Parts: sequence; C-alpha cells; structure tokens
Amino acid sequence: MKQLIISIGREFGSAGHEIAERLAKRYGLPLYDHNLLDEMKHNKFLYRSINGMSSSPADNVANMQFNFLLDKAEKGQSFVIVGRCSETILKDYEGLISVFIIGDMESKVARVQHLYGKSEKEAERFIREKDRKRKKYHDSHCKSKWSDSHTYDLSLNSSKLGLEGSVDFLADYIDRRMKGTK
Repeated sequence: MKQLIISIGREFGSAGHEIAERLAKRYGLPLYDHNLLDEMKHNKFLYRSINGMSSSPADNVANMQFNFLLDKAEKGQSFVIVGRCSETILKDYEGLISVFIIGDMESKVARVQHLYGKSEKEAERFIREKDRKRKKYHDSHCKSKWSDSHTYDLSLNSSKLGLEGSVDFLADYIDRRMKGTK
C-alpha cells in the first residue's frame, strides 16, 4: 500500500474529529490529534529545541508536533491527523489528502448542546470561541489561512450528508485518489 496521510481540518461541532476516527478505523491507520504529545513521549529526539532557541513554549510544542508528523511522513508511514496545520506541514507528500469539515451552525449547535450539555446560546458562543482559537493557532503557524478552501483538497459540509454519509463520501474520494483516479 502506498503512503496515505489523511489530514482533517474542521470547524468545532462539525463532527470532524469523529469523521477522522471513523476514517482511521476504516483504513486501519493510527489517529493523531490533540493527544499528539502523548505519542511523542516515546521519541526523545523530538524534545530538543532548534538551536536552543524558541519564541515561546507554545511554539516549542507546535514545532515538536510538526517535527513528529514530518518524521512519520518521511518514514513513509500512513496515518490520519486532525488539525495541527497538517494540510500545510505535510503538503509536499504525494499521499496527503487534506479535507476541511464544516457544518451548518444549527447542526453544530445541536451537536455541542448534546455533547457538552450547554444551552443553545452557550453552545453557539463555545463554537465561535473554539473556532477563533483554531484560526489563531493555524494562522500564526502557516502562511495560508485557516478554513481557506484553496488550502485543502476538499471541503465538506457534514450537515448535508450526516456522519455516516460524510465518512462514506470521503472514503470513496480517498479510494479514487489512492487508485490515481482524478
């Protein structure tokens, strides 16, 4: 099997993480996400700073994560990655398929209400705050802008097909890409 790296960017509440989990399971691939630091504990090489300098602890963590992903990709490993600027960091790898998951606000609010037990107004505020933080993180580490459709191979509104329909659609797209079908 040739290398397959599935990069999932997402709006908060769009089910992007769950879509990533299901794609990882479907393809039998490891999933890397916000728990990436737990995975990195086993590789002491990644804990070195570059030239002993960094502008902030947050930048150190981000750079460690980027180096971890680049190391995995360079070794030809296949995996699914959620966020972490992966669509940009890994853009030079032929096996990269990058997707940005969006959702209708009404659907995202309902999902966040259900998952976090928030009122409608609280859920909407929570979504906006989480997305603001994701945008700030992404845009501070990448030249491209978070959620810019030109940065990704595909953008998908998960509200239109639902969770299973979105996974099936993406799996069909991935399978076609892996076969070289355009």
